[in-house]
Amino acid sequence: MSVNRKNMPESIIYLDNAATTRIDERVMKSMIPYLSEVYGNASSLHSIGTQAKEVLENSRTIIANSLGSDASNVYFTSSGTESNNWALKGIAYANRNKGRHIIVSSIEHDCVINTCKWLADEGFFITYLPVDSNGIIDTEALRQAINPKTILVSVMHANNEIGTIEPIGEIGTICKKHQVYFHSDACQSFGKIPLDVDKAGIDLLTINAHKIYGPKGIGALYIRKGVNIVPLLHGGGQEGGLRSSTENLSSIVGFALAAKLCINEFRNEAERLYLLRKKIENFLFSTYENAYINGHPDQRLPGHLSFSFHGLEGETIRLLLLLDEMGIAVSAGSACSLNDQSHNASHVLQAIGLNPFEARGAIRVSMGRFTTENEVDIFMDSLRQALFSLTSIYSEYSVMNR
Repeated sequence: MSVNRKNMPESIIYLDNAATTRIDERVMKSMIPYLSEVYGNASSLHSIGTQAKEVLENSRTIIANSLGSDASNVYFTSSGTESNNWALKGIAYANRNKGRHIIVSSIEHDCVINTCKWLADEGFFITYLPVDSNGIIDTEALRQAINPKTILVSVMHANNEIGTIEPIGEIGTICKKHQVYFHSDACQSFGKIPLDVDKAGIDLLTINAHKIYGPKGIGALYIRKGVNIVPLLHGGGQEGGLRSSTENLSSIVGFALAAKLCINEFRNEAERLYLLRKKIENFLFSTYENAYINGHPDQRLPGHLSFSFHGLEGETIRLLLLLDEMGIAVSAGSACSLNDQSHNASHVLQAIGLNPFEARGAIRVSMGRFTTENEVDIFMDSLRQALFSLTSIYSEYSVMNR
């Protein structure tokens, strides 16, 4: 199918890496043989199948090493969403005789929030923990919320909308003390900042490939040995009998290489992305007196920036469209918000204290491996032009230099 490029700029500056990333060419090349040559089913006993099985287990080991885990604790899934659903539902139904209380943060991804709503309808009790104005979970509230019927705490490692990094090590210590399972959604943080499941005291961890320059449609759930969980899918007994479905071998190979590349390169990349982020921050604060940052100013993902303009929140979509016309791809909050037919304000931004109007007005810029400093310069100039074009609605003072 050909791409309709009508009305599209000749070149796109992509600054929406928190939504998805461009697949690395090294990753793409690694996948090709497992689509056309080593194409066997890893459950088959013949030589082609056993070859596929060997590749599968080698990839599992690479993913496990990137987490500080044993390979036997990594289970491949189709996505981060599936992994999160499996973690919450699997723990809930396996441990409901012990209790039906689950604790999550108020800024979790929609797939966690909506799974909790479904579990509430099934008779489970959900506590949503508050966060401060920077998006940091209230650990004292966590301590107070845990009770003898609590079976699971789920707090994401880094937030997809505002980039704030949570104190998962402290959370893990609290959960271990109370003998409560701890799950963390690390789709945004995996491969970008240090992560060790043992050091953090994590029992279940969600990751995926398409946020780290790998293919879409592949994820994994780390499950610590001894965790009591039931399958979400039933069938032929693949993945140790816990996740039936024929493994997506080519994507798993791509996932493994993407993870390996990120772990090998992330220190230099994190520093580079941090400097690019600070450049945009300095531009915003030195140019616009009504600019403000959403999320923690420092405890955030290196290449992630969420910001808004006081008085212009209602014009965010128009601003994004103007930038798109200029060839700049950024987003308003989560990429999944486009599928929200109710057009609700961001639950994340409301949780950090913004009102419903303000919570519709965030701009998310997320840089990645292929982002250049020149592209950031072009973005800042384009943003200046786009904001200037909105002065017919708002006073020029509101968007101009102090």
